[in-house]
Amino acid sequence: MVIFLKLKYRKVLVMNKDSKIYVAGHNGMVGSSIVRRLQKEGYNNIIVRSHRELDLVCQADVKYFFEKEKPEYVFLAAAKVGGIVANSEALADFLYENILIEMNVINAAFKNKCKKIEFLGSSCIYPKFAPQPIKESYLLTSELEKTNEGYALAKIAGLKYCEFLNRQYGTDYISVMPANLYGVNDNYDPKNSHVIPALMRRFYEAKIKNVRTVTCWGDGTPLREFMNVDDLARICVYLMNNYSDNEPINIGSGEEYSIREIAEKVARVVGYDGEIKWDTSKPNGTPRKLIDNSKLEKLGIKTEIDFEIGLKNSYEDFLNNVVRMER
Repeated sequence: MVIFLKLKYRKVLVMNKDSKIYVAGHNGMVGSSIVRRLQKEGYNNIIVRSHRELDLVCQADVKYFFEKEKPEYVFLAAAKVGGIVANSEALADFLYENILIEMNVINAAFKNKCKKIEFLGSSCIYPKFAPQPIKESYLLTSELEKTNEGYALAKIAGLKYCEFLNRQYGTDYISVMPANLYGVNDNYDPKNSHVIPALMRRFYEAKIKNVRTVTCWGDGTPLREFMNVDDLARICVYLMNNYSDNEPINIGSGEEYSIREIAEKVARVVGYDGEIKWDTSKPNGTPRKLIDNSKLEKLGIKTEIDFEIGLKNSYEDFLNNVVRMER
């Protein structure tokens, strides 16, 4: 049975507890959190595939999977991700692989009459010097941050493909743009991880090796908004059932900290008491990135997890998962 809710933009399909739901990227931080949230809310027909079982870069494999399984709803959280170093050194790889993943999954879902897709984007799609806080309408109004331009362009392609399918064929595909994320099941690789897990690992290793100085990139002044991945997952499930629009919707916490403040908070959580130095010869990246949550707030949704409590939970997860610590 299909249930409809009449909202401002179009009728919104609502998942039943037995709807067939495919979470692409379920082993990653975002995908695994969405799976946990769906299970917590009682959804019982969730399908997942590891990279070994299904290579999303391979169009033929993705085509076969969708023809066979025919999921009704898709959370597209799969992506090639990495921190500032990995992104800046492999712009072509990030562009190519992410575009292939997105186009393969979205197109196969469309051809097999998937009822709804939720595409997980990134706030890096917005211009480097966009007015703050960043509204969804600021997309493509000026140049991107160069250090992760390949990844950002791929994400823009994905959200635009969803939008164009909606406009041309009347589909109900939505795109969500999260703020910077952290949380359980993060990637702690020193080169490929994002800010918080990279700092967590560096401070941890400095602590156990009794290294008295840790040097970070830039001058520590850029401002960043961070959100716990479990907050994101809760909101993503809500939006799948309650949001429909061609324009993406931002998901953020509304709280921002300087990179210097974040480094100090992470060091305290880890228990590192050495000196933090800053290498100003390295790039800072975007000076400020705070996204506008007005559309989300109109739906009555906001984040719930306190930042410092979230950091403590993340550190506990880091300590209890040796495999991810040794990546």
